[in-house]
Amino acid sequence: FDKRFIYDESFKTPLLIRWPNAIKPCTTEDEMVQNLDFAQTFLEAAGIKAPEDMQGESLMPLLKGDNDRWDRKAVYYHYYEYPSVNMVKRHYGIVTKEYKLANFYYDVDEWELYDRKNDQQEMKNVYNDPEYAEIVVKLKIELEALRVKYKDSKDLDEKYIRESLRN
Repeated sequence: FDKRFIYDESFKTPLLIRWPNAIKPCTTEDEMVQNLDFAQTFLEAAGIKAPEDMQGESLMPLLKGDNDRWDRKAVYYHYYEYPSVNMVKRHYGIVTKEYKLANFYYDVDEWELYDRKNDQQEMKNVYNDPEYAEIVVKLKIELEALRVKYKDSKDLDEKYIRESLRN
């Protein structure tokens, strides 16, 4: 019912780039990129050094066919604007090419894990399946590392709630 969820229907968006004489036409990639990478990419294309506090990564290695310089294995997502007009509950997660782990409604700590290779429609939550126990542990560790990298925490949610109640 909303475009703010981590499910692929909302989360996965094609990126089309045209750059004559720089990108070979009809080139395709399946790497993990995010919209927060755009600013660094534009700055690098313009020959401007990105500020240290920016969170994205320049897509230039992918655009120039230098994929060995691209090392992102996962992307982080956090939706925290609740309560609000859209009423999408707060959630965060990590997405890799193989799996998606999300903590939905973390005020009640509800987890979901999807095997993106075997369940492309994300219909079967395998979080409690013993076969995926090691993957859950590994992804939770990676998820917390990304939260630290992006300086994100549940404290930010509490701050947002307090500010929303004031308005």
